[in-house]
Amino acid sequence: MFFNVNGSTKQFDIKHLVIAGWTARDMAFVQEHIDELAEIGVAPPSTVPLFYRASNLLVTQESTVEVLSGDTSGEVEPLIIKAQGKLWLGVASDHTDRKLEAYSVAHSKQVSAKPVSSSLWDFEEVADHLDELLIESWVDEGEGWTQYQKGSLANIRPLMELVEKGELSEGSAMLCGTCPAIGGVRRTEKFRMSIHDPILNRTISCEYITKELPVVS
Repeated sequence: MFFNVNGSTKQFDIKHLVIAGWTARDMAFVQEHIDELAEIGVAPPSTVPLFYRASNLLVTQESTVEVLSGDTSGEVEPLIIKAQGKLWLGVASDHTDRKLEAYSVAHSKQVSAKPVSSSLWDFEEVADHLDELLIESWVDEGEGWTQYQKGSLANIRPLMELVEKGELSEGSAMLCGTCPAIGGVRRTEKFRMSIHDPILNRTISCEYITKELPVVS
């Protein structure tokens, strides 16, 4: 998979995918996310944070992803890739089948592609101001883009803590958690996301649309 890093192209072989869940630094935010998912039937986690393993084949940079139902939605997350002996930071969407999530969170993580940005930052360039970074997402429900999520990395457990607890190995990608949805979790056909660095004044953005596949029985 190819990524743009400071104007140069790097190729990383993504061999493993880890999805960190329930990662809010403030337990009140964890409970808020648990509560909003409980409204759509998702059972609370056994412990926090949790690290779900999923197929590396789910990681994609395609602008269109195919889904099995109209019950899926995206959520913006910081993306960490460990490659060439270093860490790299971008943005990704933990696109999830919400109906299946009510049955099993682990299974729901496995059935939807995980769109990731085509650009990354060298982790060392942002390590001293990670809490200042902002993650945001927007959805288009037919009337233009509407803000869906907004938060800072100060609301998420320190990323190095997640790297260590998630036992991130070479060739791994990790989605590091999200922030609450404005107006509640809901279907998102068109999804836009970004991570913004106000200190170095730069932004990584990514957007995609979903295409529903016919389900036969």
